[in-house]
Amino acid sequence: MQFQSHADLTLGALRRWFVAQCYDALLVSLLWLAALLWLHVPGAVFWAVVAGGLQWIPHFGLVLALFGPAMALLFSGASLEHWLGLLGSYAAIAAIDGLLLQPYLMRRQNRVPIWASLLVPVLLGIVLPFWGVLFAPPLLAVIYAYRGVPKTKATAEEQKFSDEDDGIVLPPEKGPRDSR
Repeated sequence: MQFQSHADLTLGALRRWFVAQCYDALLVSLLWLAALLWLHVPGAVFWAVVAGGLQWIPHFGLVLALFGPAMALLFSGASLEHWLGLLGSYAAIAAIDGLLLQPYLMRRQNRVPIWASLLVPVLLGIVLPFWGVLFAPPLLAVIYAYRGVPKTKATAEEQKFSDEDDGIVLPPEKGPRDSR
């Protein structure tokens, strides 16, 4: 592949990942809005928009989105039921987003299998604690974009050299038989 085709393929995969992230941020924002309105949190619309914006920080944005509504409940003197409702809403939104929305959107936009969307961030998080989790989704998008590219057929000369490099000895080619 030429450099231009590599760049086009990579940028296309990142563009589709960006679209998936936009959908994810919008859906998470709507989930937060419903939960915060139900709990009568002051500034619910603002906090839902902030939660959608924080969704761009993979795997940490949802945790950060919890602080604003928690502070709003603290300063409004909310009851314990409101606090428990907020924590329950956070847990439900985190489960829906992490186990359903993100894998589904990555599958739909980038053809990343659901198992890879769930497993690879965990494995990369173990290998590279912060950066692995941060870069796992766009990296998966690019990897699966390259997996879908058909391999080009090698010319006979390239095939000859690759067979010799592998230590494979091919029998000599036989020509058409003489019809005597």
